[in-house]
Amino acid sequence: MNAALSPRKAPRQSRSAVTVNSMLDATARILVERGYAATSTNAVAERAGVSVGSLYQYFPNKDALIAALHRRHVERMMSVIEGALADAMHGSLAAALSELIEAAVEAHRVEIALHQALELQRAGLDRVPLRDSFDEVLRGRVVAVLERHRSDLTVPDLKLAAFMLMHGAHALIHTVVRQRPKGVSLKEATREIVCMMQRYLTGPAVPA
Repeated sequence: MNAALSPRKAPRQSRSAVTVNSMLDATARILVERGYAATSTNAVAERAGVSVGSLYQYFPNKDALIAALHRRHVERMMSVIEGALADAMHGSLAAALSELIEAAVEAHRVEIALHQALELQRAGLDRVPLRDSFDEVLRGRVVAVLERHRSDLTVPDLKLAAFMLMHGAHALIHTVVRQRPKGVSLKEATREIVCMMQRYLTGPAVPA
């Protein structure tokens, strides 16, 4: 990980952990309210009720703050999805897809305004090792689910299918959580994503 995005030190006591979390909470609020350009270490320190010197004990700059906030956000999303990953190994293919996609929708509703703000940051801040490792684990678990239902599938390459499933569903989930046609509930939109993914996995193969 880029040293400029790394914290200077980790909190070792509960009191310091509370202080760091207050800094991250302040960063989240300012980032959502004002955007990246208007987010500063001075503004974060003031909102968190700490001195700038105290902030710099833990974070060298605002990008390190945002990277730490991103990692915390990913951890919270991961906690929502992990149970569904285990449950998806049981039952039918339709049930497994429902478990995974419904959990992914719920994960994207965690701190939704912050999620949108973080998605706008494309200066390398989203390449957080924690997220990379989670994506790798998730791909492996999705492949394992697909292997369990191999006889039901028409896709030839399960690794490619897992990649398409994850990224296709991710793009759709982002859209239906943030914006969807008037009168369409999140539950209805989620069900349609499940149907699309199931048809992709089990539908007639397209001639080469």
